[in-house]
Amino acid sequence: MTAPKTAPKKVVLAYSGGLDTSIILKWLQTEYGAEVITFTADLGQGEELAPAREKALKMGIKPENIFIDDLREEFVRDFVFPMFRANALYEGQYLLGTSIARPLIAKRQIEIARQLGADAVCHGATGKGNDQVRFELGYYGLEPDIRVIAPWREWEFKSREALLDFAEKHQIPISKDKRGEAPFSVDANLLHSSSEGKVLEDPAVEAPEFVHQRTISPEAAPDEATVITIGFEKGDAVSINGEALSPANLLTALNQYGHDNGIGRLDLVENRFVGMKSRGVYETPGGTILLAAHRGIESITLDRGAMHLKDELAVKYAHLIYNGFWFSPEREMLQAAIDHSQAKVSGTVRVKLYKGNATVIGRESPHSLYDQDLVTFEEGVQAYDHHDAEGFIKLNALRLRVLGKRDARDRG
Repeated sequence: MTAPKTAPKKVVLAYSGGLDTSIILKWLQTEYGAEVITFTADLGQGEELAPAREKALKMGIKPENIFIDDLREEFVRDFVFPMFRANALYEGQYLLGTSIARPLIAKRQIEIARQLGADAVCHGATGKGNDQVRFELGYYGLEPDIRVIAPWREWEFKSREALLDFAEKHQIPISKDKRGEAPFSVDANLLHSSSEGKVLEDPAVEAPEFVHQRTISPEAAPDEATVITIGFEKGDAVSINGEALSPANLLTALNQYGHDNGIGRLDLVENRFVGMKSRGVYETPGGTILLAAHRGIESITLDRGAMHLKDELAVKYAHLIYNGFWFSPEREMLQAAIDHSQAKVSGTVRVKLYKGNATVIGRESPHSLYDQDLVTFEEGVQAYDHHDAEGFIKLNALRLRVLGKRDARDRG
């Protein structure tokens, strides 16, 4: 029989202040007798975080063991922007808003664990989802010998009712609606909101309008288009309409433009890393505008070979982010290649926002590879000789002609 694990002495808990993580906090105290350190990250989820501190204090957490950190700038600068340099989309559609937040939370938990000498970290992800993988790969990638506690895989609670009974027994405040069935679950940060479960579980049924957190409907958007200009330096957005903005402030502004014009909604059935399909409703208003603009500036500054290779790498990059491998050597290798490609990706892009659409209508760069004399139908500089195309075409057609002749012989 396997010997039971020794109880951890100090645990850093990723703590939202909500019911689930409050139950986990108390469970860590009662099950392990451990000293709990709470960490709450402000990633721009739009919620008041002060109540998390008050709730942790009421549950016996020492003030010096309560961490509430504003990570919005680090999140956008060091995680969102590097990902957008890659134009990463999971399964061709999903802008990875939840996936990209997890490595930052894991990183900060490990930093706090080192700072306070904690021997364990804990997350509240369930045993069916992707987030348990993302958190734990992050932990182990940064601190190989850290103890990881995943309550949803360990405790003996069999139902939601059992969790609520535990909360009542230990005087954990329960919101009145928690006794009923929640219509869906929401995860949010500065990049997106994600809604899953309950009313969204049948993929044949359209999501109710009340599910949407970050956008008005395209039908309700203004009848007049909004045009904005986004400035880029080395692949990162740095300004809107000529005003320089920090990464988090820029994304916040783009989110407002996207909200007001009904941009960034996605109803997706995706393949989870753990093996099942799930349906989610995602809203990424600013990110959707940013992706269109970034591809617009790349279109005139990236060489064809570099652009096409980068598009191939983006698929692998997106899978690494989705599956939790942010701290892997292969992601870092891809990032180095992608960042190298962005050296000349600077300039401005004009984007028209209208009823759910973000359309690039202009792009300029001091490093542009676009040569109007080469592409014009009018008389221009004779750097391109039309006659050269004949040999080019015949060389590329050679193998097709050989194949065609063989097939003709075989038929005859």
